[in-house]
Amino acid sequence: MKNKRISDTMEKILNEQMTREAYQAQVYLSYASWAEVSSFPGIAQFLYGHMSEEREHMFKILKYINDRGGETKIEAIKAPSANPKNIEDCFNKILQHEIDNSKQIDKIVDLALKEKDWATFNFAQWFVKEQIEEETLINEIIDKYTLASKKVDNNANLYDLDRDLASASQHATIPQEEKL
Repeated sequence: MKNKRISDTMEKILNEQMTREAYQAQVYLSYASWAEVSSFPGIAQFLYGHMSEEREHMFKILKYINDRGGETKIEAIKAPSANPKNIEDCFNKILQHEIDNSKQIDKIVDLALKEKDWATFNFAQWFVKEQIEEETLINEIIDKYTLASKKVDNNANLYDLDRDLASASQHATIPQEEKL
């Protein structure tokens, strides 16, 4: 496209975010592999799924830059940090990555407002919402991990109860309605 409809500054910050999303995918990939070889196949599957999601985010930004007449710059991705020490460390590190990513998305929104770039402002809102969901999801996982792993008075089966209630009926059968 010959008509560039984003500023050079916006193009640069979006390219940086695209690379950050690729890095996030690498972190999820690394932690998923660690979980898999540590005999946590369910956690590995969850993390592999998020790796794919981060790659989709990267591609979404790439397409946006190109569609607005900018040019994507594919950069090297730094290696993820060392493997987590345990599951708690894994999810705490993931949460911090998501919080840091949210701060970078906020910078894109701030720049879009400053430049009155309403197309990019609108585009970035999807990522704002996505980050709210990601942070909430990881916080909920940390809460469930705490229920399942930490010795707290009277929490012996709270994790199982919580899981069972997630799919429990919202209605009870009363004796008058029971079929004999």
